[in-house]
Amino acid sequence: MDFETLKSSSSNFDKLTKALEQNLAPEDQSNKNKYQDDRFWKPELDKTGNGYAVIRFLPSVEGEDLPWQRIWSHAFQDKGGWYIENSLTTLGQKDPVSEENTRLWNTGVDSDKEIARKRKRKLSYYSNVLIVSDPKHPENEGKVFLFKFGKKIFDKITEAMQPAFDDEKPINPFDFWKGANFKLKIRKVDGYWNYDKSEFEGVTQIADSDDKIKEVWSKQYALKPFLDPSNFKTYDELKEKLNRVITGDRNASTVENANLPPQNNGSAKSDTVSAQPEASDDDDTLSYFSKLAEEE
Repeated sequence: MDFETLKSSSSNFDKLTKALEQNLAPEDQSNKNKYQDDRFWKPELDKTGNGYAVIRFLPSVEGEDLPWQRIWSHAFQDKGGWYIENSLTTLGQKDPVSEENTRLWNTGVDSDKEIARKRKRKLSYYSNVLIVSDPKHPENEGKVFLFKFGKKIFDKITEAMQPAFDDEKPINPFDFWKGANFKLKIRKVDGYWNYDKSEFEGVTQIADSDDKIKEVWSKQYALKPFLDPSNFKTYDELKEKLNRVITGDRNASTVENANLPPQNNGSAKSDTVSAQPEASDDDDTLSYFSKLAEEE
């Protein structure tokens, strides 16, 4: 949509709410180390191990319907090293890791279920944000970046759009005029970044004039490219890599050697079972695993 439509529609709050509900139904980023991409902003912790910043989630860019994009991925280690890949389930296709996790889970054996848990999908979201305050890097303030975040932060967005209590008014965090700044508060809990204390401020306009707002809007990045097939290996390529990682055999070419199920004609949804844990609670897991893999 163009800028005037964006303003008059107030970012299509009803459409976003429906998309949010679909997002919450059970169902990452390219393999090009996006956490090093200059387009991306990432908060940093201070000497006490805490982090703080204020950001503003931005609406969808022209030609796109949603202000976020979500990507499923896998990151785990076995005999043959690390498996860090985007999951084809992001595109609604069959993925060999999900198939193998389903097989393991359905055996009913506790040790198999534990392996499936370790190999579960990680969920990442991508949005455009305006950096309102960044104490560690004030040079970022007033600039537009891409921001990668996980389920915990998306839950905060969900709570803002669909509050649990009658005395709380729903807001659209992605709206230029009726949205709200997000106070990102990070603590280290058991070695992982914790976002529980993060919260939205009151409703405010993002800037004091439409000209300034339009300038922010013009600097946003397209999100649809995250779903470009070039960011995903083919089913056969992923299957071959999974076999190498599980068996440790660098010369292996088929996953049947690793006792993985053959490809079938079922849909992607049939590759998962409701009991299998899939959503990641850790926003920074994939980046953490990726760095570990690079250090080997």
